[in-house]
Amino acid sequence: MDRVIIFDTTLRDGEQAAGGTLNVQEKLEIAKQLERLNVDVIEAGFPISSPGDFEAVRLIAKEVHTPIICALARAVPEDIDRAWEAVREAKHPRIHVFLSSSDIHLGYQLKKSREEVLHTAQEMVARAKKYTDDIEFSPMDASRSEPKYIYQILEAVIDAGATTVNIPDTVGYAIPDEFGNLIEGILKQVPNINKAIVSVHCHDDLGLAVANSLESVKRGARQVECTINGIGERAGNASLEEIVMAINTRKDFFNLTTNVNTTQIYKASRLVSELTGFVVQPNKAIVGANAFRHESGIHQDGVIKVPITYEIMRPKTVGIPASSLVLGKLSGRHAFKERLAELGYSLSEADLDRAFSAFKELADKKKGITDRDIESLIAEEQRTVSEVYHLDRVQISCGDRGIPTASVKLIDPEGEVLADAALGSGPVDAVYKAINRIVGVPNELTEFAVKSVTEGIDAIGEVLIRIESEGITYTGRGADTDIIVASAKAYMNALNRFLAARKAAG
Repeated sequence: MDRVIIFDTTLRDGEQAAGGTLNVQEKLEIAKQLERLNVDVIEAGFPISSPGDFEAVRLIAKEVHTPIICALARAVPEDIDRAWEAVREAKHPRIHVFLSSSDIHLGYQLKKSREEVLHTAQEMVARAKKYTDDIEFSPMDASRSEPKYIYQILEAVIDAGATTVNIPDTVGYAIPDEFGNLIEGILKQVPNINKAIVSVHCHDDLGLAVANSLESVKRGARQVECTINGIGERAGNASLEEIVMAINTRKDFFNLTTNVNTTQIYKASRLVSELTGFVVQPNKAIVGANAFRHESGIHQDGVIKVPITYEIMRPKTVGIPASSLVLGKLSGRHAFKERLAELGYSLSEADLDRAFSAFKELADKKKGITDRDIESLIAEEQRTVSEVYHLDRVQISCGDRGIPTASVKLIDPEGEVLADAALGSGPVDAVYKAINRIVGVPNELTEFAVKSVTEGIDAIGEVLIRIESEGITYTGRGADTDIIVASAKAYMNALNRFLAARKAAG
């Protein structure tokens, strides 16, 4: 079978999703999970865009060894030089150069002629080629460009040294048959196309990113650019998990394969959701909470008898345990460790000790603990690993006749216990004001959302918040059976992210 190269751009285009900013360590953590997922290429960032992004790309290039590590650059000398500085330590470095090709972009944005753009594209690819042999070029907004002009640009950049030519549907404008025709035309009309791999990068503005990508693969493209959970600019990108599992499930149709370790898909999805703060919708294909749930009696009967009646994929194929084992307060450390392994978690002994202790505390509050509870618990433990301030205690007094009052205790980096109290318009407001009195970081709460992890009166509540400080948005998440405590944890998580980012910036 032919192989499709999976190019993951979660850390570049995915991070461009409004409110999805990641810090350096978070990007590294995702990159390491992408390595376990066995993607072929990681587009680690856009080094010229900020010192933080440069540092993230450089660190990933240094510490992630199996995939190709790619850096994005405009067709500008400074961008290309900076991109190389960021990836030069990678075992497999790539520079990805892009330049607009549509008359809309040329006329209104670049204010350049087609001839000027053609010359610049060729010149900048040649510049990048001096640094590394692995060069990718993208004619931005290709789906709204004249095909003959695309053919010209691609021929020129391949002559200049491009080894991958990527065709972006930058604004999600294309329809599958139309986009497939463009790919087919490129393969037939560009004389030297045999010297490069044809790639596609599709956006989801019309909900067609995955369909366009798969149609392109069917027509001969052999690299697909995509993101975990489909996150990205505006409506997002083609979803990695949907593309990979479509190819995997329908080998009979595509006669293609990928290198992806599909059992790591669910864990990657949860990690990206956790760190970006973007909740995965329940009906999301492959990784949504309802993707392998069956409500209809007819469906349940069929799945119990023979799963293939209503499940075209086995849950374990994407890393979701099929069993419904419920742990409780009498469960031992070994059973807990085994369950974690089934869920795809491999913890150090110290981390396992902390997680098991937290599990026991939760088991005293809940009769039965589900997989979703365990995932939430592990995520909560990971959020506390790199704290600046630790939330030690929260106490609330409120009611329909009383004034909501909160007292909190925090532990600072030196281990000193700090305490304060505040009044608020509600219990959460009072908690946040009390925390602010101690931490003293000016910020504005811009988003507050609560959801239940599982059903029942004793369910864990997860809180997602976003705060803005110094013009930058920081996401925080917290989980607890007490929603006020979860709110406090989420707020501390966001504040700690801000404080860590400020410290890293010097």
